[in-house]
Amino acid sequence: MRVLVTGGSGFLGLELCRRLAGRGDIAVSLHRRWSPELERLGVRQHLGDIADPRTVRRALAGCEAVIHNAALAGVRGPERPYRTVNVDGTRHVLTTCRALGIRQLVYTSTASVAFTPEGGVTGADESRPGPRRHSAAYPRTKAQAEAAVLAANGPDLATTALRPHLIWGPGDPHFLPALLRATQGGRLLMPGRGTNLVDTCPLATAAHAHLLALDRLRPGHPAAGRAYFIAQGEPRPLREVVTGLLAAAGRRASWHPVPYPVALAAAVLADATTTVLRRHTDHGLSRFLLHQLTRPHWFDLTAARRDLGFEPPTTFDQAMAELTRHHRTTGG
Repeated sequence: MRVLVTGGSGFLGLELCRRLAGRGDIAVSLHRRWSPELERLGVRQHLGDIADPRTVRRALAGCEAVIHNAALAGVRGPERPYRTVNVDGTRHVLTTCRALGIRQLVYTSTASVAFTPEGGVTGADESRPGPRRHSAAYPRTKAQAEAAVLAANGPDLATTALRPHLIWGPGDPHFLPALLRATQGGRLLMPGRGTNLVDTCPLATAAHAHLLALDRLRPGHPAAGRAYFIAQGEPRPLREVVTGLLAAAGRRASWHPVPYPVALAAAVLADATTTVLRRHTDHGLSRFLLHQLTRPHWFDLTAARRDLGFEPPTTFDQAMAELTRHHRTTGG
C-alpha cells in the first residue's frame, strides 16, 4: 500500500515510515526539510508546508491512505501559527483525500484534547468531554482538528483519531531534552512533589497503534469516526517517570519541589510574555505545562483494545531499558 505520512521526518513520523518501509509498504512523506534518514529508507520526500493546498495535493497523489501526523506542538504561544498548521493543514488534507478518492485517514491527535486543568484525568475513556476551555493553543487547535477529522468520516473516507500521550524513546527531541535542560547541578526544580499518576507512550507503542489502525480502518469499521486513547496502560508517579528518563540518559538529579503558587506566578508571567512577543515555543514553563506536571493523567484503553486489537508491544520497564541501551551505545 502507498501511504503518505505527513510530518514523516519527525520523531513519530520517522518511526512510522521506518515500519511501513520495513513491512513492504511504499512510504511517502510530506515535511519541511530534507531528511537523510528518510533517504536511507528509500522514502520519497515531498518538501513543503502542509498549510499549502497545492503541496498537499502533490504529496497525496497516487496514495491509497494517509497517516496525518504533522502538527505544530508547543506549550505556549499565539494562536495563529498553531491554527495554520493544526487546523487549516488538517482541512487541506481532508479536502484533498476526498478529491483524490483516498479512503483511509489515521489522524495523530493527542490525549491533551481531553485534559482538564481542574482535576486532571483519572481512568477516563473517550466518552469524557474535553474541557470548556483549553489552557493553550496547542491542545485547543488539536481538538478542533480532531473534530474535523471525525466529522469527515463517511462511506467514501474512513477516518479515525489516535490520542497518544507523552511519547518518549530513542531520538526523542522534546520530552527528555526539556528535562535535561531543566536539570542543573544535579538539581531538578519541579512544581509539586511528583506523586501524581501519569501514563506515557513509548515510541514503539505509539507506532504500533498507528499501524493497527491503518490496517483495520475501513468504511463501516467500528473504529471509523472514533477517537482512541493510546498509552502504555501502566500509570506511574510523575517523579518515577522523570527520574527514570534522566537516568536512562546518564543524568542523576534530585527532585526539588517548587511551591505551586510560585510556579503558577512564573507560568502566568511566561504566558503573558510570549503573548506580547507573539512567539511560539515548544518548551519552558506555561500554565498548560504546569497543569500537566501537577495533575494526574491516565486513561482507560478498553476501546482501543476492543476495536483495534491494541496491546502495548513492550512494557514500561522494557522500553526504559531500551532507551538506556540507546544512550549508552550512541551517547544520545
